[in-house]
Amino acid sequence: MKTIWTTMSLLLAATAITGISTTGHAADLAAKPVYKAVPAVDLWNPWMIRVRALAVVPEDGGSVHQVPGSSLKTSDQVVPEIDISYFFTPNLAAELILGVTKHHVTGDGALAGLDVGKAWLLPPTLTFQYHFTQFGAFKPYIGAGVNYTWFFSQSAGNTANAGVTVTNSSLKDTAAPVLQFGFDYMIDKHWGWNVDVKKMWMRPDWEGTLANGTAITGQVKLDPWLIGTGITYKF
Repeated sequence: MKTIWTTMSLLLAATAITGISTTGHAADLAAKPVYKAVPAVDLWNPWMIRVRALAVVPEDGGSVHQVPGSSLKTSDQVVPEIDISYFFTPNLAAELILGVTKHHVTGDGALAGLDVGKAWLLPPTLTFQYHFTQFGAFKPYIGAGVNYTWFFSQSAGNTANAGVTVTNSSLKDTAAPVLQFGFDYMIDKHWGWNVDVKKMWMRPDWEGTLANGTAITGQVKLDPWLIGTGITYKF
């Protein structure tokens, strides 16, 4: 009998110790906070910048009012250009284009071969765009806006042709409407390749002076195509 009581006592003591250990372990689990992994947030930045080679291709046109049958030609140029875009939403953006270009105006028609003059152009252009986002890495867009062009460092041709010499030449600053279309092909979330085409309707007034002091006036029909391609960087 003594052996039975001894055995029961040992069993009760072991059960008590096990209960205390289990309670302590449960308390430890309850006391320790449980951390869950939080997915990383991909922050959206609305800024984009592009660096492009830009071909400026004016239409040959215009006239000198005092010379019937006259026309004017303007040289093409390829220049570097930079633009900065701000996205209000993934689809709607505004783009500011900056660059300078130099052009040479010569006579045509009744004034064929006449050296009218040269001028530098600063043509900042602001467009508002809609970007299509349903084509994956290929992101086409369309846009419309306005250009304002300043002409500076202007010079006359000072070269005689058929007895006519232009000794003073001045193009007047002008505004112009712009249409645009293009696309970005994104290589990754930051880098891409861009192709962009713009059409401007730009027809600045022009005035000059001949060697004999006669004042002449006219209009240069530039109406250029701006065709560019280059690198896109999305912040």
